[in-house]
Order: sequence, then C-alpha cells, then structure tokens
Amino acid sequence: MIVLFCIFCISIFFLRKLKAGRRDNMKQQSKYAVTGALAGAANGLFGAGGGMFLVPLLTGWCGMEQRRAFATSVAVILPLSAVSAVVYWLRGGLELAAAAPYLLGGAAGGLLAGRLFQRVRMVWLRRVFGLLILYGGVRAVLLL
Repeated sequence: MIVLFCIFCISIFFLRKLKAGRRDNMKQQSKYAVTGALAGAANGLFGAGGGMFLVPLLTGWCGMEQRRAFATSVAVILPLSAVSAVVYWLRGGLELAAAAPYLLGGAAGGLLAGRLFQRVRMVWLRRVFGLLILYGGVRAVLLL
C-alpha cells in the first residue's frame, strides 16, 4: 500500500506541474492515467498482461505512435510489475528462488529484443504482438 501511495503522490506532483491553461494536455494526461490504472489492475490481478492493455490503449485511445507505445509500455510495466511483486511477496505468494532463473532469462531476452527493436519493421511488430495476444486469449479460454 505504501508503494502505491508513493506512486500516486508522484503522479499528482507531475500532473500539478501542468499549466492551468492547458486543458487539452490535462485531458491527455488523464487518458494516460486511466490507461496506466487499467494496466496496473491487469498486472495485479493476472500477474502479467498490463502491456496487452497499454499498447492498444496508447495507440487507439491516446493517439500515440505504435513504436513509441511499445517502448512506453515496457517503461511503464517495470514499476507496475515491481509493485505487484512486492504485494505478492508480502502475502507469501512469491518464491524468489524460483523466480531468479526467469529473471535472468527475461533480462537477456529484453536486452536482445531492445537492440533489435528499431530494426524490425512496424508491420512485423504488430503481427507478432497480435499473435501473442491471440495465443494468450485462446490459451486462457481453453484452460477454463
């Protein structure tokens, strides 16, 4: 709860820095905040999947360019995942020793993908992302 409160306070601080006369900017910031809340809820409820909400919402609702939305999603998911991990750990649902190998593999994959990101054509990024969402949805339905 303390971590969530700190994130909330930091967000309010940055929102207050906006000039009062810039209502469009405030409206856009509100869209980003709602999008982030949905991603955080997905991350907390499902243990992952916040990026599945972020990229479509950032591009469709917030009007962000696709490549920038992918990069923004990665930057947003890191603190959201950290908050979720702390909550799971405090409630006894996280075994750190079991998570370590995945963390190392994920870091290696993230470094490699980050280096390839600018070289891959946007159409292929969209297709792979769509297939990933489709795979996750089919798998979730079949496991019901």
